[in-house]
Amino acid sequence: MSEPDAHPGVPEPVATANSGAVGVIGLDLRGETPAPKKQVYSWALWDWATQPFNTVILTFVFTALYLVGKGFLPADIAALDSSDPVRKAAEADLASGLGLGSTIAAFGILLLAPVLGQRADAAGRQKLWLGIGTGALVFCMLGLWFVEPTPSLFWLGVALISAGSVFGEIAAVNSNAMLIGIATPKNVGRISGLGWGFGYIGGILALVIVVVLDTFDWFGMSTDNGLAYRLIAVGCAVWTIIFSIPIFLNVPEPSLGRPERKVGFFQSYALLVKDVAGLYRDPETRPTFWYLLSSAVFRDGLGGVFAFGAIIGTAVFGFETQAIIIFGIAANLIAGVSTILAGRLDDRVGPKRIILASIGSMVVAGLAVFFLRDGGSMVFWIGGLILCAFVGPAQAAARSFLARVTPAGREGEIFGLYATTGRAASWIASGAWTVLIVATSQTAYGILGIVLVLILGFVLLLPVKAPR
Repeated sequence: MSEPDAHPGVPEPVATANSGAVGVIGLDLRGETPAPKKQVYSWALWDWATQPFNTVILTFVFTALYLVGKGFLPADIAALDSSDPVRKAAEADLASGLGLGSTIAAFGILLLAPVLGQRADAAGRQKLWLGIGTGALVFCMLGLWFVEPTPSLFWLGVALISAGSVFGEIAAVNSNAMLIGIATPKNVGRISGLGWGFGYIGGILALVIVVVLDTFDWFGMSTDNGLAYRLIAVGCAVWTIIFSIPIFLNVPEPSLGRPERKVGFFQSYALLVKDVAGLYRDPETRPTFWYLLSSAVFRDGLGGVFAFGAIIGTAVFGFETQAIIIFGIAANLIAGVSTILAGRLDDRVGPKRIILASIGSMVVAGLAVFFLRDGGSMVFWIGGLILCAFVGPAQAAARSFLARVTPAGREGEIFGLYATTGRAASWIASGAWTVLIVATSQTAYGILGIVLVLILGFVLLLPVKAPR
């Protein structure tokens, strides 16, 4: 039996809703009453449900091994030796095209995420928009079935993956907002880390399934015409459908809604501008304003690690299909374990320290991978796994940081702004990746673009006031 769509015994934040002032932080509404474990694990399973899109499709398999592979090159170029400069330049063009798609997706999220989050807050309908975003993500993955290995369909693949990123982010806004309904100030770090950890572990299992199918040659099934990769995309869609069901059945809405803030769609943009200005003017919420800006940059760098990591492994270090998938399994295992452990540390030392320590370690590892790239695959194994050990803790701590400073009744709006500022800045990492590769015709220089974004994010976060 599902839980009711409100918190028993928790008063509606009427003063906050009516006045616009910050009467209470959303996490304080539950007090010290822990949510039932059924709600916590059902919420965490949503990360598990959607992670195959990020891990299998976006990072390690579909894009890295298929979409930017020789199947989408003109036949005369694909026939050249893999070390031929002309072929390498053409492969770099595919990688930069994928980066362009990511940049366009960022603008889509910029326009939609905060307004849709705001409207979900007003109606108290985070679950509805979670369902819309998750469902659209599923349809994008199903659409990849039609992306056969021919140059004319490359941009269809980029469009579907970019659209999936937009819809996945819109869904994540509402999933993140629902975290506030089940967490308290004392355990939000642990629960946020649990969600990210579940995601990484789900990614491991999905990759293991791919490895088993590939090891046994798909049990005799023909893999011509990209069939294996297209089936993988469909499998990820089915996975998402199955494991996203618990959050809709068991997790309550984070608030009862704010009907006085219901306005027309285009009026929502004017209200959004007013709200953002209010975040800055109010001394109580000013840390939230500055955190949204600074986190946008460092989260863009974190996303770049996974978005382009497997492409670096294949294009720079020559990893073959099995090697890159095995690396992906190891990377997700390390990221999952480190994220769950760091979530507990987050509740003790605070999220800001976790983020800064993680980013600093990633900068060192990223520079080592770039400058030692002639050292062979072991450089990528060591440096890449170190990067993965810290990217998860930084992501989980970034989410718990914002949850600790989100005003009651504005969960969807604030996390919508969180998504928007992140994606609005995502042109920095994907743009740096694209520009450096185009300028040098070498994929390796994309590593420096990611590292530079991480350094900038580190510097911007330093003066931001840490949450209590």
